[in-house]
Amino acid sequence: MSTTSVEVDRDIAAQAAEILGTATFRETVDASLHEMVNIKRRLELIELFAEHDRFDWAAADEAWGGDS
Repeated sequence: MSTTSVEVDRDIAAQAAEILGTATFRETVDASLHEMVNIKRRLELIELFAEHDRFDWAAADEAWGGDS
């Protein structure tokens, strides 16, 4: 890890800490960065599922005991 000096809006950091349930500024920054990466990954996954004929929803439903 490296040490970086940066000015941060303390009000938005406090809001992020409340949302994320973090106790320290460092935890808040780390959790925020992780969450941004995870959001991007979830959006990419959604895009894959949205591609026409990319995923066989009927087969998935049948595999899980659906009524298809």
